[in-house]
Amino acid sequence: MFSLENKSIIITGGGSGIGRAISILFAEQGGVVHIVDVNFENARETVGFISEKSGKATAYSCDISRQSEVIKLFESIRNVDVLVNNAGIAHIGKADNTTEEDFDRIMNVNVKGVYNCIHAIIPLFRKNKKGVILNMASIAGFLGLSERFAYSTSKGAILAMTLSVAKDYLRENIRCNSISPARIHTPFVDGFIEKNYAGRENEMFEKLSQAQPIGRMGTPDEVAALALFLCSDEAGFITGTDYPIDGGYVKLNG
Repeated sequence: MFSLENKSIIITGGGSGIGRAISILFAEQGGVVHIVDVNFENARETVGFISEKSGKATAYSCDISRQSEVIKLFESIRNVDVLVNNAGIAHIGKADNTTEEDFDRIMNVNVKGVYNCIHAIIPLFRKNKKGVILNMASIAGFLGLSERFAYSTSKGAILAMTLSVAKDYLRENIRCNSISPARIHTPFVDGFIEKNYAGRENEMFEKLSQAQPIGRMGTPDEVAALALFLCSDEAGFITGTDYPIDGGYVKLNG
């Protein structure tokens, strides 16, 4: 089950964290993985992990906020079965202390970047008469998380985008779903704690872990497993749906 044998898959932000876990798992399941990341060295490092297990992967450098770059890259790959829109950036701040520059930066990557990738992939899917799109949203998109104004706004857009794309291309055999993680233990989380809570790292890690009712953060591998299901043929009856993977955060908090 959940085989991706010989399927061609584009994964944005595949150079680290959740994107790296998805890339490695999809390659293990037989997929031919195209790892797109603004940090080419990180993408190459992921390819190295995949190659060690005899998987098939290629690294590409691309700024997904630039539509011309995305279209040129996707057209060079050509035959694509699955697109995973994972690339994104975070921001801490409320509406009154989020600068216009920071707001634009978040929107350009987290919203416009996803639009650019979908815009570029639809013509390729149309030629193949099928395709799967998986967007990385967040529980921040439908919950009021403190000091996550711009980030939450961007992820709310992803939820709406997922529904719109699923409906627009339903008759063209193109599925589109999203995943909404709560806090996942990635290098970003460790870096955030180290930068903002120096000397209190263990205390803050525990506090952030306990924010999930299940009592811990999720792992990138757990998100990757859900992504694998949604991109596999076994999920062929699923479209236009968001899947929280949140340790009970949405339904059990409060």
